[in-house]
Amino acid sequence: MYALQAAASLSLRLRELTGREIIDMNRIVEVVQFIYQQRELARRGPNYAVDDFGFDPQWTESFIGVFKALYRDYWRVETTGVENVPASGRALLVGNHAGVLPWDGTMIKTAVFTEHPRPRHVRALVASQFMGMPVLSWFLRRTGQAVGHPDDTRRLLERDELVLVFPEGTRGTGKSFKDRYRLRRFGRGGFVATAIRAQAPIIPISVVGSEEIYPMVGDLGAVARFFGLPYFPVTPFWPWLGPLGMIPLPSKWRIQFHAPVEVADLPVKVAEDQHLVMALADEVRDTIQRGIYDNLKLRRGVFL
Repeated sequence: MYALQAAASLSLRLRELTGREIIDMNRIVEVVQFIYQQRELARRGPNYAVDDFGFDPQWTESFIGVFKALYRDYWRVETTGVENVPASGRALLVGNHAGVLPWDGTMIKTAVFTEHPRPRHVRALVASQFMGMPVLSWFLRRTGQAVGHPDDTRRLLERDELVLVFPEGTRGTGKSFKDRYRLRRFGRGGFVATAIRAQAPIIPISVVGSEEIYPMVGDLGAVARFFGLPYFPVTPFWPWLGPLGMIPLPSKWRIQFHAPVEVADLPVKVAEDQHLVMALADEVRDTIQRGIYDNLKLRRGVFL
């Protein structure tokens, strides 16, 4: 309390001397609240609720302030169409994937939780390689992620969750900077078949901005294989600057949630029709690609 009062007094004095805001008290309060929340959560003891995937909603929500700062201040995300995400019930969110590390998934989850009239948690599907990494796998599960497997997708949708999938997978996050904003193929459309079986609407999502946070100019394949990774990126700053090279660049982001592709009227058996499944997958892919191009036109520049 005394520290906050001192910071407020200093902020007022600096504003009087300079005529402008030097210390953002709102940010200081957010940091203090985050520290307090973590202290209180640490005192919960062993008897707190997580689901069988390891998801801890209360702990996850304690990080919302951190993610909102990245969303609002660092990447200055502009989101449109979030009302297309259902306020209740199941849905499969499908987006383009890029940026070496999956910050796009984090920003999509933040958009739905902070911008939607009814905040909801999004459960993202993650490549199995990352779920096998110490510490990282624990954090991913604790914040609601699951392995990108059809069985986990089905189980989550049957619980009326919002499930986020990136059909490009690591082929998207690991593509070269020269191929930015060009979607890879969506595999065999397994996400469509899963949505049909679960009778879950598909929400296409176009993300602009994630391609520039780590401009990938090379891939050290031998190093990647040694560490069991899908790729080992080389950027203008990594690995040359060490840990500093992992700081993402402050590109300007736009996220568009498109109108849902409804599958509820389709009989479940058509999930076995590969021709229909691929046609719907291509429709979703084309919608995302058009949205990317449209949103690129709205940007004044990479960092503007």
